[in-house]
Amino acid sequence: MLTIDLKQMIRSVPDFPKPGINFYDITTLLKDPQGLKATIDSLTVPYEASGIDVVVGIESRGFILGSAVAQRIGAGFIPVRKAGKLPAKAIKEIYELEYGKDALEIHADAIEPGQRVLIVDDVLATGGTAAATTRLVKQLGGALQGLAFLIELTFLNGKSKLAGEQVYSVLQY
Repeated sequence: MLTIDLKQMIRSVPDFPKPGINFYDITTLLKDPQGLKATIDSLTVPYEASGIDVVVGIESRGFILGSAVAQRIGAGFIPVRKAGKLPAKAIKEIYELEYGKDALEIHADAIEPGQRVLIVDDVLATGGTAAATTRLVKQLGGALQGLAFLIELTFLNGKSKLAGEQVYSVLQY
């Protein structure tokens, strides 16, 4: 149970990155020691006893949150990066954006078949990035246990792209 109001610690930036978008900037939350601790606590609690082997963090704020969650639950950490950023053999997943396509990659040897995996990121918006990451994890044989987000933008219905998956979010807007 949260004893601190995380929403009050998140800066809202109107018209970023383009007019009409309200960006929720979590850097103001992360710089506060109590806010950071409460954030990691909130993301970790549902998974403390679930036997997660590895946490997959999505570039880039998922690296911050995911590595802290992994450390807290005694799991390893695996980054999912934008295409062309990983040094060893990787597999790629292309996904649709509002205007075009993008791609994510994971090292081909990052997940062993059957490993229990948790995906962590800062925001669930339209669900495209999370769905692409889910496909990468499953392609490597990972047993996906869930996806955890600090923020869910419910009006964008990103959960619809994650049908059948266990989705947890700390905050909803």
